[in-house]
Amino acid sequence: MPESKPVIKHKQQPINGQPSGLKIPKNSPIHKNWGLIISLAVVALIIISIICGYIWFQFQLSPAGSDKHQYIKIKVAENSTSSQISQQLQDKKIIRSALVFDLYVRLSDKGGKLQAGTYRLSPADSTSEIINHFTKGSVDKYEITFYPGATLVDNSNKTVKQDVTSVLKKAGYTQAEITEGLNDTYDTASDKILFTGKPAETDLEGYIFGDTYSINDGASVHEILQRTMDKFYKVVVDNNLITSYKSHNLSLYQGITLASVVQREANKVEDQNQVAQVFYSRLAKGMTLGSDVTYQYIADKTGVARDPNLDSPYNTRRFTGLPPGPIASPGIFALQAVANPASGDYLFFLAGDDGVMYYARTSAEHDANITKYCKISCSTP
Repeated sequence: MPESKPVIKHKQQPINGQPSGLKIPKNSPIHKNWGLIISLAVVALIIISIICGYIWFQFQLSPAGSDKHQYIKIKVAENSTSSQISQQLQDKKIIRSALVFDLYVRLSDKGGKLQAGTYRLSPADSTSEIINHFTKGSVDKYEITFYPGATLVDNSNKTVKQDVTSVLKKAGYTQAEITEGLNDTYDTASDKILFTGKPAETDLEGYIFGDTYSINDGASVHEILQRTMDKFYKVVVDNNLITSYKSHNLSLYQGITLASVVQREANKVEDQNQVAQVFYSRLAKGMTLGSDVTYQYIADKTGVARDPNLDSPYNTRRFTGLPPGPIASPGIFALQAVANPASGDYLFFLAGDDGVMYYARTSAEHDANITKYCKISCSTP
């Protein structure tokens, strides 16, 4: 048998001369202040929690949106509690948190002061502004803006739309309310004059005057559109448009129609009078207006591809004379431009890639302008 060897047990050496295993003597300052350290840590956690909670609370009270022109209709029933109203607001995405809004209302001692009714609120409103709507219990006013050059409906894929329907939807009206308003009959004294020469079967295209209007909360689409037509009538009267258009052998309806084409062709006010001159000169010579925006309008409205050869009386590239009716809402400067066109003998114009309008008297000059200034814009249908 192999000789057995004694087992040698090595004693664990201390690290750096200290025994292994950390032991804090009872008389150590750390041991004496251990309770204080824990207390300070707890206090710090409480303070951090309070700060984070405050920041979260304030964020939940901040506006849920940023568009001051967007309104959402909400109807508060009688005897609704603040928590019920808060939930409605959250469901409509007018506020971020029903819980926080309700708590704020109660802390503000406004819980019993929220009144029933129909309100039109903006997600961009502050919490205090929203509460103020409910506590006033009076008819609020809000602003709605219609734009010169806008159509009744925009069927394009634009991210931002300025057509009449989109504007009314942003104001909180439903598609059914908008459709009803656009199909209503408007037959007040001012409208009878404004609609002079307008075929009965045509819609309101061109007659929603572009401007900003202060509207009473609860106003119907009919009432809003009536306001725009009353304003349009005032513009017609104040600018003596009926007489001015007659001097150019146009009825009021024809003048509005031509102004709508001018509006869509020339966004810059300083160009509209000269563009009107070009159209008058072409009409006098029996030429087509040659306006791209006319066939583009009817193509978009009917949902077909834009084509310069589109077979439609609205296509003034193919057919002489004015289109059958307005293609947009003309602004006041376009209306005035048709009443008082610039002098000159230009027969052509184009908007260059640089945004500048270029005019020509002959086809050769016009073709040269296209080659020089319109390499991109003129190639788009």
